[in-house]
Amino acid sequence: MKHLLNMHPRAVLVCLILFLALGGCATYKPVGDAFYKELKKPYVLDAGDRLRITVFGQADLTNTYSVEKSGHIAFPLLGSVQARGKTPKQVESAIAAKLRSGFLRDPDISVEMDRYRPFFIMGEVGASGQYTYVPGMTVQNAVAVAGGFTARAEQANSDVTRNVNGNVMTGRVSIGDPILPGDTIYIRERLF
Repeated sequence: MKHLLNMHPRAVLVCLILFLALGGCATYKPVGDAFYKELKKPYVLDAGDRLRITVFGQADLTNTYSVEKSGHIAFPLLGSVQARGKTPKQVESAIAAKLRSGFLRDPDISVEMDRYRPFFIMGEVGASGQYTYVPGMTVQNAVAVAGGFTARAEQANSDVTRNVNGNVMTGRVSIGDPILPGDTIYIRERLF
């Protein structure tokens, strides 16, 4: 302790800053492989997604349908159809099978994404909030949509929270890393 009292005030300040910076690094944990494997999986639906469902030759059934909070879509004739956790192709097969069992002899159906569920961004950006996801987006694209970085923003990386196999995970990623629909991005304040 005597040595600290004899040190130059600038040296004490530098040591204090280094101590605080290293203390912040001690809580950082790199993201696991599961975090990045989620990027390579086929897209699965969840609440907030909107589908364009075409039933060829059946104009009354062709429309856009939203995945509700319950994870279902309300489809004419069929009622509630499970969509959460399924790919658009799986929903297509499920609707075709249900229509085949009593409504249409040989239904020809196409299910495509009309709009992805939003992503969320907060922290040191111009306008925190909820924004429309576009396929291929990176953290940097998301920041641009949210009005860019503030003057205090850490611009090299960010924290992303993602649902991975039913578990919510948060990891620090590069600004150039891709994001997924439903991700929450947090842009931290830089230390210096």
